[in-house]
Order: sequence, then structure tokens, then C-alpha cells
Amino acid sequence: MAVRDLLTSEGLLLTRSEEKIVRLLLAEYPTSGLGTATSLAKRAGVSDPTVVRLVTKLGFAGFSDFQASLMAEVEARLHSPLLMMETKQPGKSDENVVLSYMESIDKAIERSAGATPMQSYDRASRLIMEARGSVVLLGGRFSRHVAAIFAGYLIQFRPGVLDLGALSVQTFDMLADLGRKDVLVVFDYRRYQLDVMAFARQAAARGVRILLFTDQWFSPVAEYAEVTIVSPLDVASPYDTLVPALAQVEALVARILSTLGEDARARIERLEEVRHANAVTLDVEDVDDGTGTRPARRNEK
Repeated sequence: MAVRDLLTSEGLLLTRSEEKIVRLLLAEYPTSGLGTATSLAKRAGVSDPTVVRLVTKLGFAGFSDFQASLMAEVEARLHSPLLMMETKQPGKSDENVVLSYMESIDKAIERSAGATPMQSYDRASRLIMEARGSVVLLGGRFSRHVAAIFAGYLIQFRPGVLDLGALSVQTFDMLADLGRKDVLVVFDYRRYQLDVMAFARQAAARGVRILLFTDQWFSPVAEYAEVTIVSPLDVASPYDTLVPALAQVEALVARILSTLGEDARARIERLEEVRHANAVTLDVEDVDDGTGTRPARRNEK
């Protein structure tokens, strides 16, 4: 279990002095725990023995054991595909590689189901659908594609949805128009992207409410997020997977669909009419009936 999870455990009973340490650790997680026990105690305004008692209460043999666990998390957060290639070399059989990878994806999706409380999906649904302003989405180099898929769904349910795509200098100008009525949906996974973090931090400072999709090590954006949805990344590959993240997006879409009122349904109908009028997709009316002719569209005479 991650140290953050231990610090936020419901069953953890803390004294007032221990609460001060926990608040500091969570506020600057994980760097606040990487110094000495004395420096941590001084910053929290408690005694050295109080720090030792807390880490023992968390289940560690001592402060060095606690710190080693934090360091392991830091290293895991910063792993690159190049580093992981040394420990995740695929086997020689192509068939085994494919099957092994597929099986690891199944397990990752299964783990993702228990990584986030179900009530977080309800809160995320309300956050998005009740936003009085815009819903803006952004992500990193790969995760922004998941953000774009989510935006494609949300556009069907409500107006004011904007996918930022790849961030640029001009994109940051949009912060001037964002405020308390708006919601920012962020996708940020380990090797967290600096420009994504900067945009989220500045949006939060302007009162924008944030929904975060991230990994089990938590993007620094979690500090500003109102709702956080977590998915595991590790699979039988040097590269992290975004399959569980996509599954979580579609699960959230399913949750939103279950709550839609007549206004949202009417919007979907209007969108379908627009798409039909502009021949966006292949419809039943477009299918050749075998005679070499195409049946007329509903709006054709």
C-alpha cells in the first residue's frame, strides 16, 4: 500500500501532534518525507519522538523504513520506458508476448475497478454535468488522446466542451477566460508533464474546479483536484498502459448517461439531425438494397 493511502486511512487514529505531521506530509507529498526525521519534526512543530511514533503507527519499523518506502514510490513515478526495458524484456515467442500482454491488460482493468471509490464517479458526473461554465480537457503527450475521446462523448451531452489538445503558448492565454464556473478535466500519468501541471495549477488559482485522472502514485495535480480517478499503469510491457484509463472514461460516460434528463436527450437528437443532414456517417438509408440504387434519405424528395 502506498504511503499516501496509509496516511489517509479511515482507521488511522492520530493525536493532534501526529495530525500536524500528516498534514505536512500530504501537503508536500512525497518530498516532505525525504529529509531527516528531525527536519520533519521541526517543520511540523512537534518533537522527534512524535515522528517516530507516527511512522511506527503506520506500520514501519522506523523512520528509515518509512523513508525507503517513499523513495521506492518516487523511483516508480519517474520510471521511463528506457529504464523499464531492462526489467521487462519480452520473451522470444511472439505468441507468448501477445497473450502475456493481453492477460496483463485484463488484470490492470480489474485492479482499476477497485482503485477508485464508486462515489467518485458520481461526484465526477455531477461536476461535469452541473458546471455552469465550460468543461475544458487536457492531457499529456499520450493521455491527451484519451482526453480527446472523453471530449467527443461530452460534446453530445452538454455545450461548452473544449479539448485543448497539445498545449502551446497560445493555449495558456485561455486561462484568462476561466473561472469558478468552469471545470478542468486533467489526464496526467507518471513522468508527469510540466506544462500540464502548470496549466492545472494556474487554473486552480483562478477558482476552476478540477477532475483528475491519474495513476496510483498521484500526479502533483492531485493537490488541486476536487475529484481524482486512479488507474494502474503496469502491464507486461516497458510502456505504461492507458487502457484502464479509457475504460474508466467509458464507465463515467455510462454513469452520466444514466442520469441524463430530457434536455440532454434532446441535444443528442439535434446532433444526430445535424450529422444526418451533413452525411457525417453511414446510416441505414445509405445502404445499397442490392438493386444498385440508394434509398432516399429522410430529408430527400
